[in-house]
Amino acid sequence: MDFTTSLIVAASGMRAQSDRMKIIAENIANANSTSPTPGGDPYRRKIATVKSDFDRELGATLVTSGKPVSDNSEFRMQYDPGNPNADTKGYVKLPNVNALVEIMDMREAQRSYEADLTVMDATKAMLTRTVDLLRK
Repeated sequence: MDFTTSLIVAASGMRAQSDRMKIIAENIANANSTSPTPGGDPYRRKIATVKSDFDRELGATLVTSGKPVSDNSEFRMQYDPGNPNADTKGYVKLPNVNALVEIMDMREAQRSYEADLTVMDATKAMLTRTVDLLRK
């Protein structure tokens, strides 16, 4: 694998992890929102997906962000009879977002992003060293 290919592969990973972090941030931002209409469903957690495709021209596998999928787990229920969105028993539906899970997913995405960045930095250093050797 040449230097250009490794840079392109690392960049594709960084883009995919960046998109993943945006989806996680959206989940965290909506973790305590309620339905805009009484009796309706609140925000539903999204799960980032990644697709891998072999690029024949590069001879390498690149990753891209796929379409986010909805998490179909149950909504959280909170007793709040004074809330206009409460049902007849006084419970309000809250998003199926667990902040701890989102923070752990964010940390994992961040580490993957940093790993790709390290690959880019190492490739850049090798390229610079190669050019220096060719000058001598």
